[in-house]
Amino acid sequence: NRKTFAFNEKLDKAVLIPVAKSYQSVVPVEVRKSVSNFYANPRDLVSALSLVLQGRPQEGASDLIRFGTNTTVGVLGLFDVATHLGFEKHNEDLGQVLGHWGMDAGAYIVWPLFGPSSTRDTAALIGNLAVTPQVFVSDTGLYNFLTGMQVVNSRSELLSTSELIDESALDPYLFVRDAYLQYRQHLVYNGNPPPLSEEDLFDDPPIENEYLKHHTPSGLDKSPSD
Repeated sequence: NRKTFAFNEKLDKAVLIPVAKSYQSVVPVEVRKSVSNFYANPRDLVSALSLVLQGRPQEGASDLIRFGTNTTVGVLGLFDVATHLGFEKHNEDLGQVLGHWGMDAGAYIVWPLFGPSSTRDTAALIGNLAVTPQVFVSDTGLYNFLTGMQVVNSRSELLSTSELIDESALDPYLFVRDAYLQYRQHLVYNGNPPPLSEEDLFDDPPIENEYLKHHTPSGLDKSPSD
């Protein structure tokens, strides 16, 4: 994990960060927001399925309506019309489904290029990759363009977070690991994780950091061991 993390860090600093900063400086905020909406739109399909599999069909139907509305009225998802119509975005995935039905996170994994994950949440990674917009195109040039745009746009959204990690984390690997595991636990339990066990009470306190502030609506959860 540490070797893969180091590889990702070197690639990030040598290529992705410079490109993302240039992209952020040239492309207006509203355009970047539409690009993010475009790539996030198909994930509402995964979210709808995930909600149904968790026994939440009403919310699943809501996310399905979100996808249909934003794909049509929102011009292939460029504009998030559904939110303005009252259809909340739930951001559920297959990893949360497995967690809902009792599967532990398992081993923490750092994937090359894709970053932090776990045995369980690799299912979420696969599910999200299966519905990216570029999988629906056959032209190789367009596929590569859409993939590159997605990577650069996503990286630009996390520039402030990576700067904080570089400035404040004594061990960036542990910082990212704890943040990721806390974030995923928050999602699996919908913000209400089970109480800490007696053993957990003697663990180090959870790390509050910018990653969680940007990715969770409230609170911090226990950090599983490495």
